[in-house]
Order: sequence, then structure tokens, then C-alpha cells
Amino acid sequence: MKKSMSEHSETTETTETTGTSGTSGTSGTTETTGKHKPRPDEPGSPKGISIGIIGPDELVKRILHVLKAFPSFSPVAQTYANVDEAPRLAEAIADEVEVLLVSGPVPYNKIREQTSLSLALHYVPLTDTGFYRALSRLKNALGPDSLLRVSIDTLGKPMISQSLAEINETRIVPVLYDGPSNASKEALVAHHAALFDAGACDAVLTAEASVAAALSERGIPNEWVIPTDGNITVALERALLSTETRQSKEAQIVVGLMNLDHFERRIQTHASEHEIQKFKLEIHRMLLDYVASLDGYLTHLGGDEYLFFTTRGIFERVTGGYKSIPLGRSVYQKFGLSLSIGMGFGRSANEAGTHARAALRKSKEAGGDTCFIVGEDRMLIGPLAMSDPLEAALSLTDADLIKRAEDAGMTSAYLSKLMAQVARTGQTDYMVHELAAIMDITVRSTHRLLQQWLDHRLVTISGVEKVPKGRPRQIFRLVFLQDQTGG
Repeated sequence: MKKSMSEHSETTETTETTGTSGTSGTSGTTETTGKHKPRPDEPGSPKGISIGIIGPDELVKRILHVLKAFPSFSPVAQTYANVDEAPRLAEAIADEVEVLLVSGPVPYNKIREQTSLSLALHYVPLTDTGFYRALSRLKNALGPDSLLRVSIDTLGKPMISQSLAEINETRIVPVLYDGPSNASKEALVAHHAALFDAGACDAVLTAEASVAAALSERGIPNEWVIPTDGNITVALERALLSTETRQSKEAQIVVGLMNLDHFERRIQTHASEHEIQKFKLEIHRMLLDYVASLDGYLTHLGGDEYLFFTTRGIFERVTGGYKSIPLGRSVYQKFGLSLSIGMGFGRSANEAGTHARAALRKSKEAGGDTCFIVGEDRMLIGPLAMSDPLEAALSLTDADLIKRAEDAGMTSAYLSKLMAQVARTGQTDYMVHELAAIMDITVRSTHRLLQQWLDHRLVTISGVEKVPKGRPRQIFRLVFLQDQTGG
């Protein structure tokens, strides 16, 4: 069965001296395949944490796409047609990178067992979300109401049993591979093919692309279980935290300059000096609160300009990987003013300050109401969004509603994920396993939360889907978001 994957588009290096803007949330580096990439401490090396990415071509492209949200990483990508090549590829780039990320547990186990590499090694985990997606595709292809015997490799029995039980799936009979974790492609293909030829299974779920391709050539129905973008993000976060460079950059001081656009014109609307001073104090208080959220230090440089300091790790987390600064929207809503912000990274305070000034100049040249970053290598990152895109999409500003959500156990993380889903699709009706996938939690935990949300009238039961066997599946409506979107 053919898989459709998002094509990876290469990022582009942009420096402040070029006068062209970069792309928000990108690392500003291009990946290299099969070429030597100097370590960050070598002369002439690219800046960033060198990370090796190893896996089949489609998954490597997907990882590189998600990696755009991690500006600290500089990727060195290697692809294979056969998973048995993974150890050789890992050894080939081991001297070029600080950390290795492989596409799944199979190549990870092969590298662990066949090499003696000393650098940090991580893999993208396969969770119930990826399993549900592959299973759904398989059922749609072979008939959703059919009883299917499915031969499955790599995935563990506890996860499969629990996943099937949580969605009340009784039409799937799993036949698990219990061979070695580092089994070759040929061994896995032979195992699945033998079961299919003997009539012991109807289809296959495999975690390896090369196995899926070989089975397809033999005409054996199959689906490749691939990780979700959320799984990839978690793996990249773990890899990031494991590197020495990251640990040192976490504490790196960064400098920020904020300029209030058209400030002089705005204060001319006030009738007295007392009102002007009060207006300035209110602005200062809002900026001070924002910098406090960064655990930073703010000082007023006079007129319409402010200087602040924070650390790189905190700034990266608060901005979601250099994506957005909601402060801009808040300032505009309250004071009718837009902000231009320049952030500077550097090897010294002087260098960071110089880069912050260059970034601020770029923000002003772009027309204001934006933020740019200039890194220690003078690479330009930006523009960053000056508002939370979820807030802009749904305008969830009802304080009473937000409090009800918090009282019902709906954390900001769950709220953001649900808002993002509704903003993308416009859909507010979901079954429990769909909500579990969106929030990246188990179906059991989702059932518990839904009961709380029902009690607080955040959701209602909008219908029931009947199934041939088992209990009917309830459909839940997110009425609190439906109201916000006018549905």
C-alpha cells in the first residue's frame, strides 16, 4: 500500500547582512547526506548542535520536517534501504555529530548491539497513536467489518493488548512476532510470509519500511507503523537535553531590545503630562511582567526603548522554539501599540547586545510589529509571530470559561492541543480514541477526563456510533470550543 508523506523542504541560511528575512521556527541550516560535517568546535564549522538522523528515506524527511522547530540542531541525515545498514551509517558519521537519532527501535537495537559508539543514541518511539493509525488504514483497505488476523512485529504485547482493549476492538486477532529484537529484514519478511502463506494471518503490521516494501512486492496486505509528529518531537527533545552543547547553551545569556512602534504619535493623544506618565507606567508594568515570566531583568533605556536579559533555555521554551511572542498581541490589545523586538545571542554580552541591535533594526525595516533573532553566527531567525496563533484563531478570551476548564482538569497543554485541532479542521465532534490521540494520552485517561468535562458542561454527548460487535461508541462534542467558533 502506498504511503503519502510530507515532503521535506530545505531550510535556507540567511544572515543579517543580506537584508532578507528567514523563516519562523527554522534552524537556518541545510541537512547534508553522506558528507563530512565538522564538529561545532572545528574551524569553519556550522553553528548548532550536530545531530545525526538515520532511517528510511520517508521517515528521515519527516524527522527533518519536525526538526525545523528545533533551531539549536544542525542535522546530518543518512538514509538506508535496508535496516541492516544502520550500524554502518552510524559509525560513518559518529565523529561528525554530538547525538544520534534513529527512526525506530529496530535500527536502534542493531546499532546498540553491533557498534561501540560512545555518543548519545536515541530513537523515535512507536506508541499507540501510530498503531491506531496503521490499524485504521489496514481495516479500511481490507474491510472495516472483517475479522482480521494480523501478524505484528516490533510492537510489544502489553501495548497491543491494552490499545485494542481501550478502543473495544474485538475484530482484530494479533499474531505477535516473538523473535530477536535485532532480526534482519529477511527474517521478518520470511516470518510474515510464512504465516500468510499458511493462512494463519490476513495482513501484516510492521515497524520497518523495507519489510513493508518486500511484503507489498509479494502481494501480502500490510501497513507500515510509523511514528507521529508528536513521537518525533518527544525524541528530539530528549536528544536535545542529552547533549553537552545544549547544557551549556541553556544558561547562555541573551539580550533583547524592545521598541514601541510610533510611540510619540500615540502619546500625543493624551491631554496632560500626568496621563502620559501614567500611560508609560502601565506599559512598563506589562513589559516587566512579561520579562518576569522569562526569569529575566528589564531596564528602560528612555523614550520608547527597553532592554532585557534572560537565558537562552528559558527564552526557547517560552517562545515554543522561537515561534511566537504573545506579548505583541497583549500590548496592542491594551494600548493600541505594536512592538518591534530584536533578540541577540552571542559568545559575550557585548556580542549578544550588538546582535540584538541588528535584529531590532531588521524588525523596524520589516515594518514593525515583529521580532527577529540574530544568533552568535550572525544567522537571522524570524520573523516570530507576535501573537499566539491559537488565540488568534479562536479568540478564547472568556476568563470564566478558562477557569471552568481549569476546574474541570483541562490543563493548558490539553486546551492548546484541542484548540489547535479545532482550528485546523473546524470539527468539534470526536470519539474517545480520537481525543486520546490528539492529547497524546491513553484512552483510559481520556475517559476519566471526559467525565469531569461532562460534569462541568464543557462537552456533551452528541451521538452514538453503532458497531457490529461490542458496545456502541459515544461521540463527544466540545461545546466550549463550538461556541467560540460560532458552530
